Amino acid sequence: MFRRLVCLATLGGMVTTFGIAAGVAAGSASTMPSGQVMYGNTTFDSASGHFVGGGGTIEPAYNDTTGTLIYLQTPNGSQAHPNDHNVAPLYLPVYPAGSGIDPATLNCPHVPADNCPDHGPAVAGAVMSIEPSVYSHGVLGHDHLAGIASSGGDFNVLWEPTLVLFTSVQAATQHITTLAQINALLASHNAFLVPLPALDFHCSVVSAGAYARGTPAPTVVGP
Repeated sequence: MFRRLVCLATLGGMVTTFGIAAGVAAGSASTMPSGQVMYGNTTFDSASGHFVGGGGTIEPAYNDTTGTLIYLQTPNGSQAHPNDHNVAPLYLPVYPAGSGIDPATLNCPHVPADNCPDHGPAVAGAVMSIEPSVYSHGVLGHDHLAGIASSGGDFNVLWEPTLVLFTSVQAATQHITTLAQINALLASHNAFLVPLPALDFHCSVVSAGAYARGTPAPTVVGP
């Protein structure tokens, strides 16, 4: 999804923090699609960590108003140049090892291997650097939460990746799937947000059928 997330591990000293904590129980692994799929003539270039070729990728996410699954399609080479009027946040709650969350219920599990190869390992590496007291023992994976216009969410043509990082393993025991949960958690000071405006990109919402027709991306082992 984020072609430039390979730079994330250097962002540890560039963080603005806000409060967070609580959510809903994790869903069943048997019903949770996970990982990126490729469409068109896309392939994954392991040397660069990017998807290449015509086409792009599709991956699962949550509608941050309703908590229901949606699917985000990202063309290859989708880096954007935003302004203040055409950007909405795409939240990435990242779960630490020991929290009890089943990685198989996450949009992008990181263990036993990462099935979002162009950004999952970079996300894990970055959070281990930004908040080592929580993530230094490992990362289980992350989700994507996006606003959708049809359900009243904060939707725009460009998306700004925004990490949701917990300040303790105990605070990360609930699976967060809505913006209402995030807003409720902000007052609890058990997590913080890390906006990444340099990584803004374009993607669109597509059907579950489009995701089902894609070719699963290769898995990689990250930090």
